Amino acid sequence: MLIAAAAAFSVRGYHATTTRDIAAQAGMSPAAVYIHYRSKEELLFQISRIGHTTSLALLTSVAGDDPATRLASAVRAFASWHAEYHVTARVVQYELSALTPEHLAEVVEVRRRIEGAVRDMVEAGVAAGVFDVPDVRGATLAVLSLCIDVARWFHPDRGRTPARIGDLYADLVLRMVGAETAR
Repeated sequence: MLIAAAAAFSVRGYHATTTRDIAAQAGMSPAAVYIHYRSKEELLFQISRIGHTTSLALLTSVAGDDPATRLASAVRAFASWHAEYHVTARVVQYELSALTPEHLAEVVEVRRRIEGAVRDMVEAGVAAGVFDVPDVRGATLAVLSLCIDVARWFHPDRGRTPARIGDLYADLVLRMVGAETAR
C-alpha cells in the first residue's frame, strides 16, 4: 500500500491523488486503503516518516576518523538513496505541506537531526583543519539541497546510475568544502 501510494503521489501529487488511485495502483479495492490506514494523509505521513528515518540512518551509519572520508561516504549514500528511490524520495521531500501539524512536527524533528548529522560532519572537518568552510550552516544546507534535489530530476533511463551519482556528488561536496583530497 505504501509503495502504491508513493507511486501515485509522485505522478499526480498528494492533493490530486485519490484513495481510488492508490487502491488501483495496489491492485486492491478502494475500501482496502481504510482497512490499513485511517486516511490518505496517514499514508503520506508513513511514507515521509520512513523515508526520513532511513535518510537519517544512512547519514549516521558512516564511520571513520577522517572527516573527508566520512562526509564523502555520507553524501554518496544520501545522494544514491535519492536516486535509487527517486519516486518515494520525491514524495518524502516535496509533499510535506500536506501533513497535519502533528505529523509535520514529527517529520521536522527528524529533518533537524538529518541537518545536525551533516553539520556535525562539516564542523568536524573544519575543526580538524581539512575543510575550508567560512559558513558551516550554509554549507550544510547546500550539501543537503544538492543531495535531496536528485529525487526531483533523476530518471533511470538517462544514463547515470545511483552509484555514479553518489560518487559524483561525494566529489562535488568535497570540493565545495575545500577538502584537500578533492584537489
